[in-house]
Amino acid sequence: PFQLPPMDLKQAEETKAKSSIEEPPELELKELPSHLEYAFLEGTDKLPVIIAKDLKDVEKEALIKVLKSHKRVIAWKISDIKGIDPIFCTHKILMEEDYKPAVQSQKRVNPKIHDVIKKEVIKLLDAEMIYPISDSLQISLLVSSKMKD
Repeated sequence: PFQLPPMDLKQAEETKAKSSIEEPPELELKELPSHLEYAFLEGTDKLPVIIAKDLKDVEKEALIKVLKSHKRVIAWKISDIKGIDPIFCTHKILMEEDYKPAVQSQKRVNPKIHDVIKKEVIKLLDAEMIYPISDSLQISLLVSSKMKD
């Protein structure tokens, strides 16, 4: 078992990262669904936001103008969130060097609520509130199948 050393609160207060506005992070932009696109609040490749592709040019310009005027409220990284020290919200998995992580099998859904969940997910997909992430290693695509009795 690993033990983290006790942390002095003064030490946490001293660590202050620069905000994304002062030092924009290098972000890997993922492929977006066809109805979305990236817009940038700084130059041609800094401070990306995702907007609807079908907006008129006037609407895009107005939206980007508003976002630029309020860009300090957008968090591009954890340290941009005011009042939350990144030390308290950073997740680390401490493992021994010779330990190999195991992938757990997907759990089955209770058949009584299976159809309800399926309808809700389809409704969210149709409303474009959610979309599948095709290149994620942590998230498997939704596969709907009934359990055998």
